[in-house]
Amino acid sequence: MIQQVIDFQVAATTARRRLADLPGRVVAGDPRHDAVVRHRGAIGDFTAGTWTSSPGRWRAFADRDEFCVIVSGHVRLIAEDVSVQSFRQGDAFLIPNGFHGDWEVVETTTKHYVIRHYDNAEER
Repeated sequence: MIQQVIDFQVAATTARRRLADLPGRVVAGDPRHDAVVRHRGAIGDFTAGTWTSSPGRWRAFADRDEFCVIVSGHVRLIAEDVSVQSFRQGDAFLIPNGFHGDWEVVETTTKHYVIRHYDNAEER
């Protein structure tokens, strides 16, 4: 099978969800997510796509490595030790497997992401 290069600019089907529908996850606000999975690995342990969230704060998902590039907006990652890192348009970062803390979307944010999953995470 010939593999094609995946263009993130091409329109694709968007999945929408209200994060409050995942019990115990939301810390503040009512964040809503739109996500487009652009690629899923053959065994489901790797995904890449584009994600947009409205403002809010929630517990970060664990058991994954996630590389992000912020396309627009402003987010903060707040670690368990309450250290804060802030990211805006053009910033790139990696959240390593084992990170424990919160995502906070300060203003509506869009990111491109690549995730390496380590279990059957509920977000897939």
